[in-house]
Amino acid sequence: MVSSDLEDLCFHINMKISTIKKTLQLRNIGQEPSLKSMLCKIGHEMVLLHDLLNKMETEVQQQEKLKDLLKELQKSAERDQNEAQHLRENIPAHLPKPTQSCITGPTVKCEEQTKVVEPERAKKPTKEPRLIKEAPLITAEEFESVPAYMKGRLTYDQINAVVQEVNKAVVGKYKILHQPLKSMNAAVRNLYHRFLEEETKDTKALGPVGNLGHPCARSQPLQLAGDS
Repeated sequence: MVSSDLEDLCFHINMKISTIKKTLQLRNIGQEPSLKSMLCKIGHEMVLLHDLLNKMETEVQQQEKLKDLLKELQKSAERDQNEAQHLRENIPAHLPKPTQSCITGPTVKCEEQTKVVEPERAKKPTKEPRLIKEAPLITAEEFESVPAYMKGRLTYDQINAVVQEVNKAVVGKYKILHQPLKSMNAAVRNLYHRFLEEETKDTKALGPVGNLGHPCARSQPLQLAGDS
């Protein structure tokens, strides 16, 4: 017994001596200028490694808590499933059993409702866009039929340019008249009310541009002011 105790004591003293030697060696290494930067870098990496280990430990703890919660949830779901299975297998005899009409009744009613609703949807008419009549441009033949004393006043292109401007104004006016009041701003609404005030029975009967056709297509030539 005495020899074994002495051996243990010698081993312990030798370990202490070895540790002291290593410490002195590291101290001497730290004093060398060429190795100071390396030791600082190692120390910095050790600090980062320590922080990383702390984060990993925190994450492991959170995962363990989550695992415990999932186990509790699983046990609760299994318990509810067992209770539901028990209720299904032990239905009291005095309760009425579901009939076939109860099962198929709601589905039949739903099918009938869908059949009724479908024709109603088909009955809704689609709103067609309102067409605004525009005066057609004159043709070369119509222009040639104009009396010679009138041809010098306006050219063919000038007449069609005027017709296009009139059509543009008419389209702009009746787009405003056909527009819903809720979608109008203040300026457009003022124009809308002004156009309504300017409407008369004659203009409503004739439509946007009337049924006058081209001036040169009339049976009688236009009489300009000052002509006789």
